[in-house]
Amino acid sequence: MYKGIIFDFNGTLFFDSEKHLEAWREFSKRVRSHAFTDEEMREYMFGRTNEDILAYLLGRKPEQELVEQLGKEKEAVYREMCRKDYKNTVLAPGAVQFLDYLKENKIPMTIATMSEKDNVDFYIEEFKLEKWFDIKKIVYADGTIPGKPEPDIYIKAAQILNLNPQDCIVVEDAVSGIESARSAGVGKIIAIASMESEDVYKNIPAVSQIIKNFDEIDRNIFKQNATCKILN
Repeated sequence: MYKGIIFDFNGTLFFDSEKHLEAWREFSKRVRSHAFTDEEMREYMFGRTNEDILAYLLGRKPEQELVEQLGKEKEAVYREMCRKDYKNTVLAPGAVQFLDYLKENKIPMTIATMSEKDNVDFYIEEFKLEKWFDIKKIVYADGTIPGKPEPDIYIKAAQILNLNPQDCIVVEDAVSGIESARSAGVGKIIAIASMESEDVYKNIPAVSQIIKNFDEIDRNIFKQNATCKILN
């Protein structure tokens, strides 16, 4: 039984990986002579901060002014892509029903994303996240948290929920995010195959379950805790 759950957002609660890929491919061509390859995306983009990604592209630590300039340009393009593709700018399959269940049963939950504030604000408004989440408890890239695969973001998210990491479930799509959760000591890691093949996750010992839809998560893992919360 687990006491709480932490969600990554991009590629997890929102299947937007292709949009980020397209936006970063365009920007990587501006920074160097060729676009990101799929392998580079998996290794150096997913779960990373804009500063981390730009450092890899440039081959050096970029000046903060450059990070902010290129990052904002890229994210503005990404958000515009989301707005234009409004039919697909929806929460992941089964997510609404699962979030409703968690809220109804008073199970602690939050989001831990390496997205920056402009995007987080966009998600809060676009997906009406305040319906399920305490917005003040969302953990995001505010310039103080190292990017995944460092464990800091999941340690902080668990602390915000007043839980030990081993009492939490994390749902992730990025290999770097899975390693982040593992290093943080998270009790159960669920990989969601939103874009990658399920085979990518099968040989990762830290992954307890691989899903494609939030309906596949067994609600009974929360049953005991949910009952206790209601009685209290």
